[in-house]
Amino acid sequence: MYKYLIKPLLFAMQPEKAHYFATGCLSFLSSIPGVPSLIRAIYDYQHPTLKRELFGLTFPNPVGLAAGFDKDARWFNELANLGFGFIEVGTLTPKGQIGNPQPRLFRIPEDEGLINRMGFNNLGAEDAIKRLKNRKTNIIIGGNIGKNTVTSNDDALADYVFNFNTLHDYVDYFVVNVSCPNVKDLTKLQDTPFLLNLLGDLKHINTTKNHPKPILLKIAPDLNNSQLDEVIDIVAQTNIDGIIATNTTTSREGLKTNSDAIEQIGNGGLSGKPVTKRATEVIRYLSEKSNKAFPIIGVGGIHTPEDAIEKLEAGADLVQIYTGFIYEGPGLIKAISKKIVEHYG
Repeated sequence: MYKYLIKPLLFAMQPEKAHYFATGCLSFLSSIPGVPSLIRAIYDYQHPTLKRELFGLTFPNPVGLAAGFDKDARWFNELANLGFGFIEVGTLTPKGQIGNPQPRLFRIPEDEGLINRMGFNNLGAEDAIKRLKNRKTNIIIGGNIGKNTVTSNDDALADYVFNFNTLHDYVDYFVVNVSCPNVKDLTKLQDTPFLLNLLGDLKHINTTKNHPKPILLKIAPDLNNSQLDEVIDIVAQTNIDGIIATNTTTSREGLKTNSDAIEQIGNGGLSGKPVTKRATEVIRYLSEKSNKAFPIIGVGGIHTPEDAIEKLEAGADLVQIYTGFIYEGPGLIKAISKKIVEHYG
């Protein structure tokens, strides 16, 4: 139904409008008595083989929704009915910001990919809390945090600390996002000295809380092996809880889409099928080089159940989808879960 009816309708719209139309429809349908139960009956799939215990949390299944889809924590209650094992909201910043000028989200169907330069558009961490306070589901929620665009890199640490303290009581784990290519100079924060300071401070603050929360670092697929070695060292030195690999890429290598069309789109992070191979390579390198020293959440180009298995076999403990969710529809979650049971059961 999705591929033959819903997807053509959504793909006839400008991508950002399609996003809000689809989530609006999901919210409306979910407000009708009985419909949430029907959605769960269609899409949710439970099996003991799917359960994962990681950093003190119990995940009902290892298939999550990556950050960027529910930036402002608006739809996590409705999205939970689709069978996700966890949902990551954000990226959230201390103050609300409009992000980059539109259009800023582009489909490249020939490559089954997306290019975005959203620029951390969100209403701010304190606004998200209004909805996180009223969780109607027990699904695990991750909080992906970043800095405001107007905040200089010299002052970035304060933004991350603000987000961490503000959201601490309302999310189950944190993701430190320093790897998005769509915020000016943000990726410079992947430098080791800054990360050691930032993650060290967050870990210290965490120890002062009644219920410390897991802290993960999200990294770019564009890091070379030397930089990945530094990531492994950073995890060891700061004792953070894990890595999310990977974010979007600035590379345009190997695309089928006409180069003129790609040039016309301009800057932005590329996601979807074009990053499948590189994301898996990063996961495998981190897992093997560290001797499985820390958990990895694998994300990047998961469009089929086989893609998810490949990430898990490479060393990922959990996986996340985003672009594959848009191209393949909500049935992908159940299909991945079933494949995992078949493969590992």
